[in-house]
Amino acid sequence: MLIHNFSAGPSILAPSVLDQSAAAIREFAGMGLSILEVSHRSAQFEAVVEETQSLIRELTGLDHSYDVLLLQGGASTQFFQIPHNFLGTMAAYTKTGTWASEAIKEAKGYGEVRVLASSEDRNFSYIPKGYQIPEEADYFHCTSNNTIFGTQMKSFPDCPVPLICDMSSDIFSRSLDFNKFDFIYAGAQKNMGPAGVTAVMLKKSMYERKVKGRHIPTMLDYEVHAKKGSMHNTPPVFAILVSMLNLRWVKENGGVAGMEKRNKEKSELLYNAIDKSSWFKGTAAVEDRSPMNACFVFQDENPDAEKKFENACAEAGISGIKGHRSVGGYRASMYNALPLESVQALVSVIETFA
Repeated sequence: MLIHNFSAGPSILAPSVLDQSAAAIREFAGMGLSILEVSHRSAQFEAVVEETQSLIRELTGLDHSYDVLLLQGGASTQFFQIPHNFLGTMAAYTKTGTWASEAIKEAKGYGEVRVLASSEDRNFSYIPKGYQIPEEADYFHCTSNNTIFGTQMKSFPDCPVPLICDMSSDIFSRSLDFNKFDFIYAGAQKNMGPAGVTAVMLKKSMYERKVKGRHIPTMLDYEVHAKKGSMHNTPPVFAILVSMLNLRWVKENGGVAGMEKRNKEKSELLYNAIDKSSWFKGTAAVEDRSPMNACFVFQDENPDAEKKFENACAEAGISGIKGHRSVGGYRASMYNALPLESVQALVSVIETFA
């Protein structure tokens, strides 16, 4: 049976990427060795790192005032690594979901955290707007897309201080002026590759903003990783290779603009079906709906209907549709590699309840 993978992450990868990755496990670059056992100092793997960084730069359009790093620890490590480097007195944050809340919690260990706006009052179902960013802040931090609650920032504020953004769940999915940001980070396991590597893109001028007098452990020092080409220690070799293959696939399929067109078609199809259904309703404010993560529930609590729907999804080969354990309901994650046919399969099931 064909499986339609709506998992929120680790997410679906293109079949061609999986095929090439599997082949590399058997033998990589004609070396007679698996990618899992080659030296990260070999010329063949150094070429992988360089191409991955080059593809990230090309797909985002970042100029050479940025360093592109491939790190470990996921976005969750960035929640404390960023303030450890840059929060000396006060930093500004918006609170738009679970991961933004986690970032705020970690930053509080380093200085004052000023929450400029929050959507917690309505269970993170919208993106707050109209807040002012204080000029005295060390930086402003936001989360572009909220996987658990299905909201996305459609625009970003003009920022008088360094603009830092967690783009873990929508990086490479839409066209943006990425040069507007001073620091972008993203766990790979949505649109970039498998879990295990985290992309960090930061302006080189950020190194001058490191907190004076604070000891920064080597592994938390972005400048060290930049100078060592993201290989201060052994990097996540396989995760980087798969990311490179996936970014090649993105480029071959129209780049970020191509992904945006593809994602718009998928999300409009699904949201239209949800809105027309007499059984289901979306949980996010319409103007803030995420093309990556569509969250929906039954309009009225109905355990029998829920069981019927879930059984119908299973029979149709639909996987990963359950909502996050903290909110319930359903969540269809439509990352770049998810084909339109998978969304059509889900829509067919939803329409049986219309």
